Amino acid sequence: MTGLLLSPAFGQADLTNCERELIHLAGSVQPHGVLLVLHETGLRVEMASANVAGLLGIPVEALVGRSIAELGGNLQRRIERLLDGDLLDEPQPLRCFVDATGNSRALEFEGILHRIAGERLIVELEPVDSDVSAIESIDITGEELRLQLGTAVERFSSATSVTALSDSVVQSLRALLGYDRVMVYKFDPDGHGEIIAEARRKSLESLLGHHYPSTDIPHRARALYVRNRVRVLVDVHYEPVPVLPDSSELDMSLCYLRSMSPLHLQYLKNMGVTATLVVSLVREGRLWGLIACHHYSPRRIGYSLRAACGLLAEVISTRITAVENYAHAQGVILVRALEQRLIDATSTDGDWRRALFRSPRTLLQPLDATGAALFFEDEIQTVGDVPSTPELRKLLAWVAAQKTDSMFCCSSVSRENPAFASISPTASGLIALELSISRPDYLMWFRAEQYSEVTWAGDPSKAVIDNDPMNLSPRRSFEAWSQIVRGTASPWSNAEIALARAIGVTLIDIIVQIQAVRLLIAQHQLNLVRVTVANAREPVVIADAGGNILFSNDMFHTLIGTSALRTLDELAGAFTESADARAMLRTIREQRRPWRGELRFGGVSTPHVPVGVRADVVPGPLGAVLGFILIFTDLSENKRAEAARRQLEEALYQASRADGRNAADLASAQPPDALVGAILTNARLAAIDIADGNGNSGVAALIEDLRTATQRATAIYSQLRAYEKDRDG
Repeated sequence: MTGLLLSPAFGQADLTNCERELIHLAGSVQPHGVLLVLHETGLRVEMASANVAGLLGIPVEALVGRSIAELGGNLQRRIERLLDGDLLDEPQPLRCFVDATGNSRALEFEGILHRIAGERLIVELEPVDSDVSAIESIDITGEELRLQLGTAVERFSSATSVTALSDSVVQSLRALLGYDRVMVYKFDPDGHGEIIAEARRKSLESLLGHHYPSTDIPHRARALYVRNRVRVLVDVHYEPVPVLPDSSELDMSLCYLRSMSPLHLQYLKNMGVTATLVVSLVREGRLWGLIACHHYSPRRIGYSLRAACGLLAEVISTRITAVENYAHAQGVILVRALEQRLIDATSTDGDWRRALFRSPRTLLQPLDATGAALFFEDEIQTVGDVPSTPELRKLLAWVAAQKTDSMFCCSSVSRENPAFASISPTASGLIALELSISRPDYLMWFRAEQYSEVTWAGDPSKAVIDNDPMNLSPRRSFEAWSQIVRGTASPWSNAEIALARAIGVTLIDIIVQIQAVRLLIAQHQLNLVRVTVANAREPVVIADAGGNILFSNDMFHTLIGTSALRTLDELAGAFTESADARAMLRTIREQRRPWRGELRFGGVSTPHVPVGVRADVVPGPLGAVLGFILIFTDLSENKRAEAARRQLEEALYQASRADGRNAADLASAQPPDALVGAILTNARLAAIDIADGNGNSGVAALIEDLRTATQRATAIYSQLRAYEKDRDG
């Protein structure tokens, strides 16, 4: 039998190679529990942590290669029962008794079971008896836990901003878990982190507002945080217990007891932290942030509280999605108001650009910009603080040359191109929206350089690499270190970027309409204007007063799958609801009124495509009609969002019927479970906020994420109920 390992199998690591550290192949566990690797067929023990003798009463040499039945008690029956459920791709809880000595002194354990590749099962067990584990631990009755969870979910559901939500999270989690310090840690687009909320013991110095460089959490660790969303360190000074005989290739990604990186442990020691709990906040499959709990003496928590943390993490993530998407929905309202002003200005004086710049506050405030510039038809109009005209033209040429989509965004132009260092005082931050693909027409917003003082947790540039990797100091001093940031503006938020895109879409629509009018009233400009309309991103049809189609662009041909339509009557026949389409055409032709609505194209190549229709009459002199403009919007994404909303409602309905109870509970007609009701109410509120942003591409995916998160939360709760019943029974 292989002898004891002296350290976990993390390999030699320092800050120059920690990104490659194989932390999921730890090869060892924390000593407050034991880990067993079983072959699924026969439940034979293939590996075991070296502390089984002390915690289970049987030497590791006597256990490896033998059946799990050697441990006595009811562990084998518990595992077999979970195998029948076939849910072991995700960790499942169990509670059991072990009596390896056969002297009727059975020990009680709580544990986790999950399946890995190669028909293997990993069992992790922790003693329930506090006499066995002298480490400080906390527990809570099932009823008290449900009450606290229900209160927390209600508080989270009422939060209307990320700041308010984060404050509620740290207060609720500290009250529930009792850690000395609880923080919400949010990642920015560059991967750096900032502590945005904190609840702590009064004697501790505040870390609120401190920034941490992205290197403090390597990419591999971030990936594991997405997979394993609740991680606990009981005592930073523990001696790692090896898993024997050879566990160097054992995937421990989902193991609760998995030993932690020596670099991370040294990092915590430098902070003076003894025990931690970290809960992942995941949005759309990506790590949005972390809830980090610190304690200054050894501390462990049982499965019930760990499950509660996982449940709350799902609720918090759905609320973050709802709050951030609601900000986008509010932006859509502003865009609609701006659109109406531009349309009114175009009809009165024919110049939408004058209306766009008439009120600087209207254009700048929604994006918290300090200046803006419109580049259109080789003219430049500006508002607020902007670079000089020659500098603007150089900036335009550079932006147009970038290999990006229709938007270019950055918080430091001088970092992207040092040649623009001179414009940093007025234009460090930049959002540039392309308005045409045939000309360099752009709308740009600027943010002035922000002389900001960033408080880092230690000097981020200080050399900290030691010659001995195991004595490495990732951050020797955690005293606040301030740095004045130059040449950089405040980063654009996701909501501001989405709002800028929406304004760009509105301007493009306005531009298309204006160019279409010019096409009708100025035939001599036809060749010039046709290029702009033909390249419009929206499908467009232009017809004369007699209903003859004068022009339809390629986007329209692609939408309906043909370019052979000659009249508006033929166009009506291309709709699935042809009678409704003809009624719409009569409205605009006979009553000379605009029409807004929804129809479906029944094209050859794209059948039954739902579209929004904007049909406008172009008036001529003396009450005559020059023609008609029809602009179509593909509503397929909207329909997918509606379908996702219906699926969510069905899932919530089914969940409300089950109400978090098993069949026996339902049969006994127990009263509704308040916690499940609170979870479902949170989901409904989140769905409403998300739906307020309807039209935003990706709404369907957001609602699907919401449904998945809610199902995960109710599933965790069901596990918790079953576990409590198991423990109480």
